[in-house]
Amino acid sequence: MVYFTSRDIAAIAMSAAIWSILNVTISPLFWEMTHLPFLCDIIGFTCLIFTTWWTRKLGNTTLVGIIATIINLLIRPSALQFLGFTAASIFFDIGSRAIGYDTMFGSDSTRDFVSQIALSLISAAIAGVIIGSLFMSPRVLATVGGLLFFVGLHTAGGLLGGILGFILVKALKNRRVIPD
Repeated sequence: MVYFTSRDIAAIAMSAAIWSILNVTISPLFWEMTHLPFLCDIIGFTCLIFTTWWTRKLGNTTLVGIIATIINLLIRPSALQFLGFTAASIFFDIGSRAIGYDTMFGSDSTRDFVSQIALSLISAAIAGVIIGSLFMSPRVLATVGGLLFFVGLHTAGGLLGGILGFILVKALKNRRVIPD
């Protein structure tokens, strides 16, 4: 029996492609204009929530993170900071399984929202800690208020990505675009 169906593989591939291409093209411009690191969080956690809702299988967001990382590194080999998002994707995958897919995407909008936001916030914080600790220069971190501030910015991106992911899934469910 096949674990991932063609529908699952389509969701994983589509989400990884969207995340990586937007991250390679738009996120660097956003960083250069604002020096705020959260656009890739917004894009990423929207894609992770969508993929988790679509497939509801362990391994889905891990694959999205790994594929997006490979695409990012093929296009921009110097973008090693994306490895923080790989780790965040793995945590999101394990966390969504632990919370339960029915809890995250059930009929109770408040419970759905809280679980998706909480998981996005924690995962984004993990990405921020890894990126800030391993890939940001201490001089840059000192100018922006330290590691805690940098992690807070990523967490804000996780919040926004969680909200956008919740809205996307809610809209698709309401319109029965992809039956639950």
